[in-house]
Amino acid sequence: MGTITCVGLGPGDPDLMSRKAARLIEAGLHVAYFRKAGQMGQARRIVEGMLHPDVTEYPMEYPVTTEITFACVDYNDLLASFYDEWADRLCQMAQQHDVIVLCEGDPFLYGSFIHLHARLQGRCPVEIVPGIPGMTGCWHATGQPITCGDDVLAVLPGTLSESALVHHMRQADALVIMKTGRNLPKIRRALTQTGLLERAWLVERGTMPNQRVLRLVDAAEQDCPYFAIVLVHGNGRRPERRDRTDVLPVAQSHGAQP
Repeated sequence: MGTITCVGLGPGDPDLMSRKAARLIEAGLHVAYFRKAGQMGQARRIVEGMLHPDVTEYPMEYPVTTEITFACVDYNDLLASFYDEWADRLCQMAQQHDVIVLCEGDPFLYGSFIHLHARLQGRCPVEIVPGIPGMTGCWHATGQPITCGDDVLAVLPGTLSESALVHHMRQADALVIMKTGRNLPKIRRALTQTGLLERAWLVERGTMPNQRVLRLVDAAEQDCPYFAIVLVHGNGRRPERRDRTDVLPVAQSHGAQP
């Protein structure tokens, strides 16, 4: 029996992928990945040029692609059937050979593979290769730390109700809000209610060639990118800047240029 290995691809830049992930992807002969119908898919795009010449690819096309609340019964039923079907197919494939499943970011942080992982338990060997979460690449794109000192960071799905978003925003110092897309107007309203809109950033496709970073207040109302994260940086204790007459930084004390 083979093994199903879900490989975390990191935030988008192939150079930020782990060595283990790259090695498995380059050697894999059976590779599956999620995508919208008729499109290459973000995971597949990240590994372009890395796959083995003799690879067989298995695009897993979502029946729906809009991030909506989990309270929607029809939405959940469609996705449940989709994950049931692909868990069965992957398990059958693993009877004969190893299978690599690609996953953006880290598979266990809001990754679609989580739903397959639950369905595959006890049926075949499953392994996970961690990846740098996409949010990490996004907050580095802003050029400032997301937290300092004793800041409390909250990671919120944009699918929450507006009242729930407001509640959690008021409990934290720094925010990462995922699953934006059509939820962005609601997220914007919640940030306005909590007085955080002026501090919020919108980062689309962080670390990728077409990365876009702007303050949320500068984004058009109708601008609701799917691969985007909203960030609010914390205001905790920041490193104090030393006066130049104080102790020199280590780099300068060894003759390096400031």
